[in-house]
Amino acid sequence: MKRVYLDYSSTTPVDERVVEAMMPYFTEKYGNPTSFYSFGQEAKQAVEEARAKVAELINASPEEIIFTSGGTEACNLAIKGFALKNKKRGKHIVVSKIEHFAVLEACRWLAERGFEVSYLDVDEYGFVEPGTLEQAIREDTILAIVNHANNEIGTIEPIKELAEVAQDRGVAFFSDACISNGSVEIDVEELGVDLLAMSAHKMYGPKGVGALYVAKGTRLEALLHGGGQERKLRSGTENVPGIVGFGRAAEIAKKEMRSEAERLMKLRDELIREVLKIPRTRLNGHPEKRLPGNANFAFAFIEGEGLILELDFEGISASTGSACSSPTLEPSHVLTAIGLSHAEAHGSLRVTLGRFSTREDVKRLLEVLPRVVKRLREISPFKESFEDYVEGTEWKGGEHHHV
Repeated sequence: MKRVYLDYSSTTPVDERVVEAMMPYFTEKYGNPTSFYSFGQEAKQAVEEARAKVAELINASPEEIIFTSGGTEACNLAIKGFALKNKKRGKHIVVSKIEHFAVLEACRWLAERGFEVSYLDVDEYGFVEPGTLEQAIREDTILAIVNHANNEIGTIEPIKELAEVAQDRGVAFFSDACISNGSVEIDVEELGVDLLAMSAHKMYGPKGVGALYVAKGTRLEALLHGGGQERKLRSGTENVPGIVGFGRAAEIAKKEMRSEAERLMKLRDELIREVLKIPRTRLNGHPEKRLPGNANFAFAFIEGEGLILELDFEGISASTGSACSSPTLEPSHVLTAIGLSHAEAHGSLRVTLGRFSTREDVKRLLEVLPRVVKRLREISPFKESFEDYVEGTEWKGGEHHHV
């Protein structure tokens, strides 16, 4: 049985071209970048070349890029680092309700230490309206946080407009772009953000390396202390092979992003059209303003966990929410924030396509998914409710909508 991987938002396979770039830095060019002799300087040059490539991908200056151990650390450094450094100006932070747990938990940590956090509502598609942010900002607000795109439902936020609202009120703006960087074009100068988080393993690079864009003039408190690497903001010997891999992944994304996005959108739209033919199915997130490879569905009267296991038995890997929340039995906070009930949120399926996804992969899912959904509904405790479903109606969560 051919295995089909459709969970690229969870992680991506490392591109062979990235592996090739990394290999010499494990066994041949293994110097410490802080050393002054040739081995060390060779490694330092490789780090700085990678820094320039990551910066170029988002139209930043190399000195504005701080390498970290991943997206989670980048988010923590942005949120905690900014809050701790600027707490004399105020202790109020505003954040959207649909952020990754790396963001929400960092905010919770600050709330336990005297900061106040306000949570921004989103609409049915997951958008944060600029007016919502405007109303939430107070005199003591120092930081606003909205993800560039949501990792579950794929909705791409109006970051430029949101950042303008924050700037007009003298509030710094941070955006988590781990899921979107390398998939869609990001220009930090155009967006006007002060801080932006990135992750290598979401864009065909290695795990264990990420980066934080820190705009010139933005002040942060270091969270890790030691030798003072990364502009004294992230001490510790640099992960040279990982950073080199991140740089190569960024270089490839810069060249191939546009054509790859067009290819994925065609596959994604075909997938969405066909899956929505299954009765009592809805698309979560915006139908157009979403990541190129993201499709998130809710199926009435079934459990997402059972759906994932059935698909896995058929050789298909997908998810029922973000990978970081999968061990819990709680419904997705993203899906409940856009208006789904707990029961509806539990019946979700996230399908994410990527660089190595093919039309055959999509066809395989479309062949398997309808009968899996049908089988699960037949054994569902809500079977009678489904049998009462009125033909000729479209489910949009909650009530019937005639078509």
